[in-house]
Amino acid sequence: MEDIIEELEEDTQKDKYITFKSNNEFFALELKVVDEIIGIQAITAIPETEDYIKGLINLRGKIIPVIDVRIRFKQKPFEYTDRTCIIIISVKGTVVGLIVEAIAEVVNIPSANITPPPSLGQGMSKNKYVYGLGKVGDSVKMLLDPEKLIRDDEIVLLEQAAKDAEITEGSEK
Repeated sequence: MEDIIEELEEDTQKDKYITFKSNNEFFALELKVVDEIIGIQAITAIPETEDYIKGLINLRGKIIPVIDVRIRFKQKPFEYTDRTCIIIISVKGTVVGLIVEAIAEVVNIPSANITPPPSLGQGMSKNKYVYGLGKVGDSVKMLLDPEKLIRDDEIVLLEQAAKDAEITEGSEK
C-alpha cells in the first residue's frame, strides 16, 4: 500500500517545478525535492563558514542549515523582506533551507520543454548549478540541480553544525 501511495505522490509531482526569483532571473527546483516553504525567521550564524551559508534555523525542534541562494550565485546580497522565503529541501540525505527573494509559482514543465543550458566555455560558472532550461510559455526558467548548490564537504560541515546546535539546545533545557 505504501508503494502505491509513493507512486501516486511521484505522479502528482512529475514535471512540476517551484519557481523563484533571484536578482532578475527566474530559477526552478523540482517539486519532489521540496519539503516545505516557510517565511524568513531568526538565523543563528555559524562562525568560519562560506559567506552564503547564513547559519541555522530551528524549525519545530529540528535544526536546519540555511544558505542564501543569491550570494551562492555570486549576486549582490539583498535585504530580507516579508516576501523572503526559505525553501526547505532534501539534498544528499541532508535537509537544507534555501533563502530566496520570493516564490513565483508552481509550473508544469514537461521534459519535452527542457533543453540543456548552452555551453559558455570553461571559465563560465553561470551554468554550474543549472542542468537545464525549461520553457514555460514565452519565458525560460533555469532548472537548478540542488545537489550542486552544496558541496559534499559543506554538507558534512552543515550536518555537524546542526548536530552541535541540537546537542547545545538539548543541554539548555
